Amino acid sequence: MDAPLLAALADPARWRLVSLLAERPRSVGVLARLAEARQPQTTKHLQTLERAGVVTSQRSGQRRVYALRPGPLRDLAVALTRLADTADRAGGPNETFDRYGAGLDAERRAAEADRWADGRSFRFVRSLEAPGEPVWRHLTEESLLARWWAPDGLRVSELVFEARPGGRIVLEYRDLEDADGSDAAVGRAEGVVEDVRPGERLAYRLSPLLPGGGFAFTAHIAYELRPVGTGTRLEARWRLADSTVESADSIAGIEIGFGQSLGKLAAVLAAGA
Repeated sequence: MDAPLLAALADPARWRLVSLLAERPRSVGVLARLAEARQPQTTKHLQTLERAGVVTSQRSGQRRVYALRPGPLRDLAVALTRLADTADRAGGPNETFDRYGAGLDAERRAAEADRWADGRSFRFVRSLEAPGEPVWRHLTEESLLARWWAPDGLRVSELVFEARPGGRIVLEYRDLEDADGSDAAVGRAEGVVEDVRPGERLAYRLSPLLPGGGFAFTAHIAYELRPVGTGTRLEARWRLADSTVESADSIAGIEIGFGQSLGKLAAVLAAGA
């Protein structure tokens, strides 16, 4: 995109001159009078617009007449439309952002006292293009978990997963573009593995940490695996407990965020298959 053109058009006085020149070519004197500005000021603005390529001029007797060049404006319009279409694409990040925002508002209104979300449950079901053994490994091995266990736009930056009853869980994630870890972590959670039945069932509890310390809530999470043809049906159930008033933002992101994580898991397994 043409930065000088954008800078030239950003000034309200120059935008007024462009609007006047869109009607027809005009002299500096006429433009100054219509814009209710001094002529030296108007001349400087027109020179800026001419350097940006959006107007052209020619001398006619004692006057200098300016005219608008439509081409750069059309090119700018195309570029702006392309940006808007990219941001507005169906199923894109902006749509998810808006859905999360709506969820945030609803959860914040509901969070009036501690334990407000206790008993809340979520259910996720995915048909995965892989047999049970690789699915189980992706649920329990740290190096494989790290490939999918974070929402879109985020990456796992620290992970401990001890796949045994009583085993420790630590999960931290950061912005995907924060490659050197210079920004604060986006989220961190700690938990304990409760049930391990290889290839069949995995259960653990996980508690996200609040920015000021303490746990936002505790999620009791259980996976059930069942073979279906050459693939695997994975069902994940969440049940919330110990919810605090401050947990509203975290709870608002569960359905979207964990759903995105499972989408990554499905894609990783499909690519491996």
